[in-house]
Amino acid sequence: MPPSLAGLLFAVVLLVGCSGAPVRQHGDDGAMRERLLTVAMGQLGTPYRYGGRSPREGFDCSGLVQYTHRQAGIDVPRTARDQYKASRPVSRRQLRPGDLVFFRIDGRRVSHVGIYLGDGRFIHAPSSGRKVTTARLDDPYWRRHYTGAGRFVP
Repeated sequence: MPPSLAGLLFAVVLLVGCSGAPVRQHGDDGAMRERLLTVAMGQLGTPYRYGGRSPREGFDCSGLVQYTHRQAGIDVPRTARDQYKASRPVSRRQLRPGDLVFFRIDGRRVSHVGIYLGDGRFIHAPSSGRKVTTARLDDPYWRRHYTGAGRFVP
């Protein structure tokens, strides 16, 4: 093959390879989940604050979710209700670490959210006077108020 034809062929192959959509590497979602959970666990003990959305000011439940997801490069809505509506539904059997678990505490509307850790545990910012902590989905209180789960991480 003449050198100019070989160079042209190389350039075409290079351009074709660069022109497609980015390929998601297997395991990217695992890295996102790991980052999200690491950030979430780093918030254990942070005081609850209504409307709070940073470690400096404290967290409410949805502020904790929004903050941890943002640190992992994922945009989520601000309120538990909007997070519930915007997430992809997941059955309880299909829960994976990093998924969100939703609760109806105050009646008919979703009013609380946590981040599933695995093994039936989740992390959340519970209420005034408390701190970010973990809880179990099989605890009678949380089991009674459980509404569903959702996913933002692929």
